Amino acid sequence: MRRSMTQTRHIHSQKRLLIGLLMLVLWGVAAGVPDARALSVEDERQMGEEFLRQVGGQFEMLQDAYANQYINDLGHYLIAPLEVKNFPFHFYIIKDNTLNAFAAPAGHIFIFSGLIEVLEDVDELAAVICHEIGHVSARHLAHRIEQSKKIGLATLAGALAGVLLGGEAAGALITGSMAAGMQAQLHYSREDERQADQLSFKYMEPATFDPEGMVRALQKIQKGSWLGTDKVPAYLLTHPTGPERMSNLDSLLSRYTPPPVSAEAEAFKAQWPAFKTVVRARCLNPADAERIFNKELAQDPHDPLAHFGLGMVAMEESRYPQAIGELQKAADQKPDFIPILRTLGQAYQLNGQNQKAVATLKQALGLRQGDRDTLFVLGTVYESMGDNQEALKIFERLSYLKPVRHDVYYHLGLCYGREKQLALAHYNFGVYFRKMGRMQKAQFHLRKAKELSGQDPALRRKIVEELKGVEEGNRGGA
Repeated sequence: MRRSMTQTRHIHSQKRLLIGLLMLVLWGVAAGVPDARALSVEDERQMGEEFLRQVGGQFEMLQDAYANQYINDLGHYLIAPLEVKNFPFHFYIIKDNTLNAFAAPAGHIFIFSGLIEVLEDVDELAAVICHEIGHVSARHLAHRIEQSKKIGLATLAGALAGVLLGGEAAGALITGSMAAGMQAQLHYSREDERQADQLSFKYMEPATFDPEGMVRALQKIQKGSWLGTDKVPAYLLTHPTGPERMSNLDSLLSRYTPPPVSAEAEAFKAQWPAFKTVVRARCLNPADAERIFNKELAQDPHDPLAHFGLGMVAMEESRYPQAIGELQKAADQKPDFIPILRTLGQAYQLNGQNQKAVATLKQALGLRQGDRDTLFVLGTVYESMGDNQEALKIFERLSYLKPVRHDVYYHLGLCYGREKQLALAHYNFGVYFRKMGRMQKAQFHLRKAKELSGQDPALRRKIVEELKGVEEGNRGGA
């Protein structure tokens, strides 16, 4: 068991190093820009896309419809006071027990599941998100880019060697070559932190969340003891803190008068327990999550969220009959909560009970007819039942509801293929692979679709347009 924990910590250490290196390299891309203020919004947008692609290749993002909807709804509610929005903001949850959160180029904000686990309420999460929004709105990354010109090739070489060699050698390389470079240049300055804290207060006030959540969140991060390590939490490496910063926060709080809580904030507070249950079930080690949920049930045997959590954990481990039992208990207590019904429908499907899956998913759709994630699951159920026509109707409908899930196009490809509509099948596979960044596969399918499109000028135009996007992606090194 000790060896397994050591290996796990080593993996997390390598991930943290790699994310730092990615940030450093991306900021260093703009080293040729004569002044940080000269970095255009378009340049930063392109950097953000590349950063997202790289992070997605190295870290596992939480793929849960309810949790992702919650974090993005919360984030977009919090950015409402921004006078200027240079970028469309996106919010992500990384499945990793690290205590961290950061704003990447172009408004991509990442929260690690480990940080969500230690936060006690949505006020604390909102404070962290508002702080990251402050870094984005103040264009602090542009200033880091300017400073990154001082970091030399030796530092990058040492960092890369540390990533590739791993083990004990990595520690020596990082300490020797990166202490004066990465540690000095990568993290925000104390002035950056002070300004981001001020902006966080500015954004939280109209949102009516408690800004003292930032103090509570920082106190939890500084403890960091739950990780079982005496290392400095990753958040503090890029977000320096200290007595001066805490004093500034206290000063801001002393002048703060709480407004009445808005209806939107009340809704986020009400949903917080369910959100944390989902993140915990999807991201923690299954044994740890199961222990927590069983402890909650010992206090309240009818707790629907604890049964919901146990059901999700059982599904993660392919224990579908047990998952169905727990999820049904949760649904009995909360029959109007769509995520429970949708998950129960998935459990029935995976257990081979397709008719029960359809009935349960239709029950969920009765609560919200246009729920895209429930429709998607229902489409996959019809697909597995061999009812291609019903599946095709659903996936075609979903293709018109923006934003479209990438895998909708994959399932459209399957359905059209079974209908012998091969041009449409290859076209949708091409779109899917382009969105997934797999340009060679996308090009193959789109060329095949063009070859098979015959006398359909409308389809042919769409294929040509997609091919242009693939060729541009190839030129960009995708």
